[in-house]
Amino acid sequence: MTKPDISWLWPALILGGAITLLICLSPAAPARADTVSRQETEKYCLSCHGNDPQLSRTLPSGETLPLYLSPDTLAQSIHSHAGIECEACHTGITTYPHPEVAAQTRREFSRDLYLACQKCHPGNYEKTLDSVHATVAGEGNLNAPVCTDCHGAHDVRPPNEPRAHISETCGQCHNAIVEAYKESVHGAALLGDDNPDVPVCTDCHGVHNIQDPRTAQFRVQTPELCAGCHADQQLMDKYGLPANVYDIYQLSWHGVDVAVYKSRWPTIWHDSAVCTDCHGVHDIRKTSDPASHVNPANLLATCHTCHPAAGSNWTAAWTGHNEVSLKRTPFVFYTQAFYASFAPVVLWASILYVVLQIIRATVDRIRRNLP
Repeated sequence: MTKPDISWLWPALILGGAITLLICLSPAAPARADTVSRQETEKYCLSCHGNDPQLSRTLPSGETLPLYLSPDTLAQSIHSHAGIECEACHTGITTYPHPEVAAQTRREFSRDLYLACQKCHPGNYEKTLDSVHATVAGEGNLNAPVCTDCHGAHDVRPPNEPRAHISETCGQCHNAIVEAYKESVHGAALLGDDNPDVPVCTDCHGVHNIQDPRTAQFRVQTPELCAGCHADQQLMDKYGLPANVYDIYQLSWHGVDVAVYKSRWPTIWHDSAVCTDCHGVHDIRKTSDPASHVNPANLLATCHTCHPAAGSNWTAAWTGHNEVSLKRTPFVFYTQAFYASFAPVVLWASILYVVLQIIRATVDRIRRNLP
């Protein structure tokens, strides 16, 4: 049999290998500058919406809906930098001329568009459905905030840059509360000193699943909420504050009472004091501050909130969050020391008495059974 002629195969293989090698070694084509700087859809939309500051539309309600968008504003958005283009949120606009706006009011327009957020952020969107904001909206208050009210629409940025921006955002609806917060020990440290350790609104109330703070469940969780910072030894050492205030509170009558209700009846309102009853809610101040609820000059008035019959010596008998010590509370110290020693003595004496009674009864039974 004659062998086939394959002499042509080797030159072909050599030529193919050379071409492959050249392709691998050749530099990659540079990325298009316009793709890096701005997406084509953005440029197309801004050719109309970014040129005329007077561009607007009148809604059936008579309100004016601005349609102008500053290119500089959009350039600062994290969505733009992430390559998320206009139609990702404006899902109903795919052609020009655009379809008619169905919303009757500007608020209705905002509430229609914010639903697009759930496409990329389904987890956070689901949490908002269980929030007090969603509950209020379900009751008919359409001014309850939605995603874009807090995060912005075309100027979405990281929510904690700067951190103080969080409380300022909440102040759009809760202005009086934020003004009180600004004067508090927390707010003054955040807004005045840019201190990253102090709590902002979302640290206490949550972010997307904000619960109603007026409920019994929220109230009984308050001590644990405050303990998140005030039981942190490292953080408290940083500011020269005691980290055992929560432990002492738990041993107090207030703490024990609240713990019982929290474990047995968490939905039943209970008046035993939690942290905010004494220190305030948004207006928490240092004890040395004359305006503080727990300043020595104001403490009795604070106690009168729950104990209206308390006399002038009421606060002198209260140890607060301080450990019992010989120097500060000598009478309480000696009383506690006495019972700390007396109770074990009584207990062991009782145990010894019971053991001796058992031995005596056993001996008597044996003796009666002897012949």
